[in-house]
Amino acid sequence: MSSTGESTAKGAILITGASSGIGRACALHLDVLGFTVFAGVRKEADGDALRAEAPRIRPIIIDVTDRDLVAAAVSEIQTACPDGLHGLVNNAGIAVVGPVEALAIEELRRQFEVNVIGQIAVTQALLPLLRKARGRVVIMGSIFGLLSCPYVGAYAASKYALEALTDSLRMELVPWGIAVSIVEPGRMATSIWDKSLGAMEGWRERNGEIHTLYADSMAAMLRKSSSLAQTSASPERVARKVAHALTAKTPRTRYRVGRDVRFWVPARRILPDRFCDWVIGLMLGGHT
Repeated sequence: MSSTGESTAKGAILITGASSGIGRACALHLDVLGFTVFAGVRKEADGDALRAEAPRIRPIIIDVTDRDLVAAAVSEIQTACPDGLHGLVNNAGIAVVGPVEALAIEELRRQFEVNVIGQIAVTQALLPLLRKARGRVVIMGSIFGLLSCPYVGAYAASKYALEALTDSLRMELVPWGIAVSIVEPGRMATSIWDKSLGAMEGWRERNGEIHTLYADSMAAMLRKSSSLAQTSASPERVARKVAHALTAKTPRTRYRVGRDVRFWVPARRILPDRFCDWVIGLMLGGHT
């Protein structure tokens, strides 16, 4: 045991969604710490890019919504780690954005298939290996699992769902010594929002009349979001919290990263809803 209270033993970790952003930062950081890192990616090129930076990392092709790919990944990990898996970092995720009125139902389903159902599918498949090693599960939440904002209702709903599932899973796995933690980052400097905001161009074409109703408010929010991105925390800060959850003798149940999270947790508990709505509207440059 180190002087910081962290275990010195290093095992194998699977990180989903490791091709960019927080997942990539976690893979690189845990590799430096001496873990055997299985980096879940969807494209071989992403795996090659990771290995170019950290040759010990072991890319593994996985799409959390594809049952066959999940099974193949689990089989590969089981062969490599017959004594069990030390940790699973459920990080894969997408962000579907836009007003609730205009959300395509198939996109809403995809939001939950990736961010919620896919996470649970991977967890279920790996629990026998985690049980063998008395391993750890880390789930990537968000500030949007604590409060919602205009135009992120679908994404926030998926993160609220992960909060509930994490609480249940944490209590259910106590008998086998499997610790479960959720990491709740605030604004992050990652590509997930660039991808989702880019997808909104297609929504604009499909929903011309509804787009007109929301155009001014959305334009203000997009301008403000671009400004806020300049002060976002780095994924590396989140990676350090994930490492603590995987190595501490007694990991925390929740890791909150960023001043915005630390502000909103007590604010939502104490302040009236409509006052919070007004503050969020001001922050986003809108008029809620």
